[in-house]
Amino acid sequence: MFSGKTEELIRRMKRAQIARQRIEIFKPALDTRFSEKDVVSHDESALQSTPVTAASQILLLAMDAQVVGIDEAQFFDSDLIHVCNELAKAGKRVIVCGLDQDYLGQPFEPIPSIMAIAEFVTKLHAICVVCGSPANHSQRLIQGQGRVLIGATESYEPRCRECFDLKLSSQEVDIAATKSD
Repeated sequence: MFSGKTEELIRRMKRAQIARQRIEIFKPALDTRFSEKDVVSHDESALQSTPVTAASQILLLAMDAQVVGIDEAQFFDSDLIHVCNELAKAGKRVIVCGLDQDYLGQPFEPIPSIMAIAEFVTKLHAICVVCGSPANHSQRLIQGQGRVLIGATESYEPRCRECFDLKLSSQEVDIAATKSD
């Protein structure tokens, strides 16, 4: 989180618009943090998008686009891999952004599988709020229920490998599991 993934997606999509390419951006309908419809970065850059509840909807809605953007891809199921392949086979440029690790530092599918089939991968890093090094982890700051907890600065902060506290994240899982028993 906080590495500029959505900001980079918006930048690339705007460049496609300047090139007069037809674009379409999709986001998971469950991500309503900043807007129900638009993709919005932490620096408040925004572009109109289409919220979808399932990756399979993207295939139906993207056929007229030349460039397809997909934001917060970690919130889609593994069908997104098939969707990306089909769009690419149809000659579309597909730009996907999302977290490759969850708050426990575990691979966050479908992103690792999409990275494996992509022609190009750009891995962005945030800045660790503890020491200032490049950060590749999302430290959850609040107790949450399960793997997906939609949030921003109130819920997560970027941490480097050294400052990431897996014990803290693991305790939160144990606390959440205990409360639901």
